[in-house]
Amino acid sequence: MSDARAETIAVVDFETTGMSPNGGGRATEVAAVLVRNGEVVDAWSSLMNSGAWVPPQIQVLTGITNAMLEQAPDAATVMRELARFTAGCPLIAHNASFDEGFWRAEMRRADLAPDPAHRFACTVLLSRRLWPEARSHALGAMTEFLDLPVSGRAHRALADAQVTAHLLLQLQREIARRFAMDLGDVAVDHALLSHLQRVPLRWLRRGLVEHVRERRAVA
Repeated sequence: MSDARAETIAVVDFETTGMSPNGGGRATEVAAVLVRNGEVVDAWSSLMNSGAWVPPQIQVLTGITNAMLEQAPDAATVMRELARFTAGCPLIAHNASFDEGFWRAEMRRADLAPDPAHRFACTVLLSRRLWPEARSHALGAMTEFLDLPVSGRAHRALADAQVTAHLLLQLQREIARRFAMDLGDVAVDHALLSHLQRVPLRWLRRGLVEHVRERRAVA
């Protein structure tokens, strides 16, 4: 079976002041980890100063203080660097609806045009389909369930993005192992992952076979 050797996926994680940009939340830190050929190939992260106040409970959770952000680059500068680092890459996040909301809000604030490649897939949705027996599909629980490597403090952007990158690699390997006969030479790439995350668990194999058939029809 071929791999996704032409594709680099960017795994993204934000730390924020709140749960949603629609409720006034702003990003305080962002990281991106690049995955290619079944391994992590690069990583980048930065604190970001949006002028927003970090509530005490968020400071305790993340370790990111208002004093730290005073010394950080402004949010628009950070988002421009993030856009450059991830240019042309499809995106992955754990609980992607959260990160996608902040991604789009902070990109708009920085007056950055959307990159058509920046489409999100979600490792929460995918892990629910591959490992429904896990007690939880939160990142910490999946780290324990799959014995993923950990470096750094949880709820810091780079550490969480690195763990999510290892979860992505485990997902790709597991799909390749379970469905090797159905995949043939079709890669376990972002397009396949994006398709499978929307397929109900009981129809997972059928959804994969349909995707493979469509890919071969247009090849």
